[in-house]
Amino acid sequence: MEDAFRGRKTYATQNVMAAVDFDLRFTYVLAGWEGSAHDACVLADALARERGLQVPQGKYYLVDAGYGAKRGFLPPFRNVRYHLNEWGSNPVQNADELFNLRHSSLRVTVERAFGSLKRRFKILDDATPFFTFLVQVDIVVACCVLHNYALSQGIDEFIIPEVTWTTQPIRTQSQQARDHRDMVNGRQQMANQMWADRQALYGH
Repeated sequence: MEDAFRGRKTYATQNVMAAVDFDLRFTYVLAGWEGSAHDACVLADALARERGLQVPQGKYYLVDAGYGAKRGFLPPFRNVRYHLNEWGSNPVQNADELFNLRHSSLRVTVERAFGSLKRRFKILDDATPFFTFLVQVDIVVACCVLHNYALSQGIDEFIIPEVTWTTQPIRTQSQQARDHRDMVNGRQQMANQMWADRQALYGH
């Protein structure tokens, strides 16, 4: 059982999935999955839960390529430069690269939020935790809550009120395939429009 929690590390870890807003606050956290669990499996669990992750109408989350394109989740183009340190002084060459550059520039918010969380709560960086597993899961969630409180002591308007939560409908494979196709097509349209706007602005 412990091997499943090792993942890419030499020690036991858990896979924590979180949604972050642009103010570095955590709006959703799902902790407790094995470190070796695939991100797509963790996301599927979050969506299937009665009070799980929900995508606001007409909105979508920026996600990494491991999640894949599906309704409400927009990943970058694969096999195209992405991380900011890959660009250097080399300008973008096409629509897909421009989309990935802007996607990465926005998604760095997630890295900043987790970095701030770990600096604030050193216990999260402990590679040899001595608490029971269930307590470790609770610690992650509690730290995220306290992180949000530290950032804003007022009412967090980014948290969806409890009364608005509804059960996620079960989608068929054909519906999921259509969602994937729609998000891929929508992503390409966004990238093409970004590129057209840039070409019109700079003329090259």
